[in-house]
Amino acid sequence: MPTDSAVNILYISYDGMTDPLGQSQVIPYLQGLSKAGYRFTLLSFEKPERFKKSCGEISELLGKSNIDWVPMVYTKKPAVLSTVYDLWQMKRKAVELHKQKNFKIVHCRSYISALAGMDLKKKLGIKFVFDMRGFYADERLDGGIWDISKPLYKAVYNFFKRKEKEFLSAADYTVTLTHKAEEVIHSWKGIAGQPVPIKVIPCCADRELFSYKSVDTALLQQLRRRFNLTGSEFVLSYLGSIGTWYLPDEMLEFFKCLYNSSQSAKFLFITGDDPVDIMQRAKAKGIPETAVIISAAPHSKVPTYLALSNWCIFFIKPVFSKSASSPTKQGEIMSMGIPHVCNAGVGDIDSIIDERSGVLIHKFERSEYEAAVKTILSTSLEPEYIRAKAEEVYSLFAGVEKYKQIYAEILK
Repeated sequence: MPTDSAVNILYISYDGMTDPLGQSQVIPYLQGLSKAGYRFTLLSFEKPERFKKSCGEISELLGKSNIDWVPMVYTKKPAVLSTVYDLWQMKRKAVELHKQKNFKIVHCRSYISALAGMDLKKKLGIKFVFDMRGFYADERLDGGIWDISKPLYKAVYNFFKRKEKEFLSAADYTVTLTHKAEEVIHSWKGIAGQPVPIKVIPCCADRELFSYKSVDTALLQQLRRRFNLTGSEFVLSYLGSIGTWYLPDEMLEFFKCLYNSSQSAKFLFITGDDPVDIMQRAKAKGIPETAVIISAAPHSKVPTYLALSNWCIFFIKPVFSKSASSPTKQGEIMSMGIPHVCNAGVGDIDSIIDERSGVLIHKFERSEYEAAVKTILSTSLEPEYIRAKAEEVYSLFAGVEKYKQIYAEILK
C-alpha cells in the first residue's frame, strides 16, 4: 500500500467544507487517509456566509492533517448558468494545481466534480475515482428540483444521464453508498467494462465523536433546563435539516400517535431549519407547541443533543433515486446507541435495521404508527448492541480502509 508522501491526490468537492456535510462526510475520511501518507489538495466550493463564519476553524483543522485546502466561491444564481460558471472555475483551477503538484489521482465527489475529473483523466492521464454518492440527476427529478416539463431542465437531466454512463465507463474506480445502487449500476447497458469496479462505502460515522464519551454532561444539564426536560419525558428526536427528501408531516403524524399514548412526550428537532415552518406543521396536526422543541446544534455538540433522546426518527421519500441513499444521521444515531424509527425502501436500510436496533415502517399509515408506538414504549433496547451494529455497518475506520484499497489498486 503506498505510503510515500509523494503520492499527491486532488480531491474535488462541490460541497463546501464549511457545510455540515463536508465536516461529517469529507474531512474525517481525508484525515484518515492523510495518516496513511497520501497528500491531499482539497478543492471545494464554499457558500460565502458559512465560509466567513467557519473558514478559520476549518483551515486549522485541515492544516493539522497536512491537507492543502483550496476554497473557491460557490455561486447560486442564476440557476444552471451559475453551475456552468463554477465548473469552468473548477476545471481551470484543477489544471493549474496539477501543474504545481503532479497529481496521481483525482478523487471526485458527485457529478459536477466528476465533469472536471473525467477531463483530467482524458487529457492528462490522471487516475479518476468517481465517488458518485447518489443518482444525481434522478435525485433532482424525484425531488422536484428539476421540472423536466421545461425544456431547459429536460436538457440538463438528459445531459447528466449521458454523463453518468461516461463517468462509470471512464472511472478507474466508482464508489457508491449502497449495495442496492451497485446492483442497479451493474444492470445498466451501454457502460464500458461491465461489471465496472465498484466499492460500497456508506456514509460513515465518526465513533470518537458520536459516542457516550463525547457527551458534555454540563451542557446536557443546561439543555435539560433550557428545554424544560425533567428526565421523565419520552423524547423523540429528529436530527438534521428537513430539506427535499425528508417527510416532516409524516414524522409529525407519527409523533401525534406517540403523544396520544404518552402526554409527556416531546419531539426534539435538532436542526437549523426555520422553526416557524415546523411549528406551523405541528399546529396543523393538532400537536401542542409545548410538545415540540426546535434547536440548532454545532456539529461538535450534536452527540450531547442526541443524548436527550429516548428514540430518534427519520422518514425519507422512498423513490428510485433513494436506492442509492445512505442517511448520514443513521450511522451517527446508532453510534450513540440510540434506537430509531425509519421507513423501508431507502438504500440498504431494510437490511441494516433489525428488531434489536429499531422499528421499520413499511407504510405511512396510522395503523403502522400506532403499532410502532406500542413497540417503542414497551421495549428496552440495548445501546451496546446498537453501537456494535453501527460499527459493523458505518465504521469510519472501515470506510478509510476501503478508500486505501481503492488507491492502492489503481496505483499498482
